[in-house]
Amino acid sequence: QVQLVESGGGLVQPGGSLRLSCEASGIIASTYVMGWYRQAPGKQRELVASITTDTNTKYSDSVKGRFTISKDDAKNTVYLQMDSLKPEDTAVYYCSALRLTTVLYNYWGQGTQVTVSS
Repeated sequence: QVQLVESGGGLVQPGGSLRLSCEASGIIASTYVMGWYRQAPGKQRELVASITTDTNTKYSDSVKGRFTISKDDAKNTVYLQMDSLKPEDTAVYYCSALRLTTVLYNYWGQGTQVTVSS
């Protein structure tokens, strides 16, 4: 059974930092493209950052320079370091694992709430 378990969300003041973690079980995360998505109330889910099997990273324009995605293959875990947080970063953050062979494998975590507010 595949599980992606996010942690690290919470309430933080503008300008603060949080680090999200996504621990995978049932898959070898290093063989998947891992991503962090977010969904704010009333908005569509959007891709925030992704990291490939060979550690290439991509970021949305809204978080570039403030967020950093990384992974620890030994721990089967992906991280999202979020710095200089803004109120507009408030959302539920989801971890995703994607792999395309002859079959598309796409798994999601349950999400973790991030609230940026003074």
